[in-house]
Amino acid sequence: MKRRKFLNTTTTLAAAAAIPISCAATSNASTVAEKEKELYEIRTYELKFGGNAKLLINYLKEALQPALKRAGSNQFMIFDEVGNSDPKKIWVLISYPNAATYIQAQTLTKDTVFNTAASTYTASEQAIYNRFTSSLLLAFDGLPQMMNPVDGASVFELRTYEGYSEDAVGRKIKMFNKEEIPLFKEVGLNPVFFGEMIAGPYRPCLTYLLNFKDMQAHGVAWEKFIASPEWNTMKVKKEYANTVSNIRKVFLKPI
Repeated sequence: MKRRKFLNTTTTLAAAAAIPISCAATSNASTVAEKEKELYEIRTYELKFGGNAKLLINYLKEALQPALKRAGSNQFMIFDEVGNSDPKKIWVLISYPNAATYIQAQTLTKDTVFNTAASTYTASEQAIYNRFTSSLLLAFDGLPQMMNPVDGASVFELRTYEGYSEDAVGRKIKMFNKEEIPLFKEVGLNPVFFGEMIAGPYRPCLTYLLNFKDMQAHGVAWEKFIASPEWNTMKVKKEYANTVSNIRKVFLKPI
């Protein structure tokens, strides 16, 4: 019964994620596809003490990434945490055009190219990581598809905004869609994605990823945002009051 319920849920999710933002009729199929909201998966691999990080990274780059691309994923990015975290974590961001592609990509055993490329990794008799966690996010209407990082980006800031209720998070998402996302772009808070978490920890919440050339550019952009008249006007609007109860952030660097 539980399995049947799960399959029904994922089928509904796949249909919902494939619905274009605009319901206006159009004969241009490519235009409709461009408006589909992507699904994002964030994986966090927690390495065991003394685990072979190089072997894991090679597997991710040489086996998993091309296999998921063949399965239909759009983007695949690997990150290390900035600083000396313990236990060490490897972060992976994967984007899918829709939930149906995500579901299909969960079974790679029939991909013979993947099986060959992953053989060194799977043959290891010692565990490299404890476990990996996985979160799923549905892209915002205001940014339905992931944006490419700026040239030379070396700093990525991953932020999660928790809300005290689904309504609070929904109002914060509305704030981003209507006002904050355009302002982010204007002041140099370069977004990669914005997504509502539909599976994972800290729910109800939303998560977004920014990127910068360096930490100096990061500081300048946030100062410009905080000082902007637009932000100081929107942040006091009653409709956006009490939308964020906690903020989590981590700095990442591409591998």
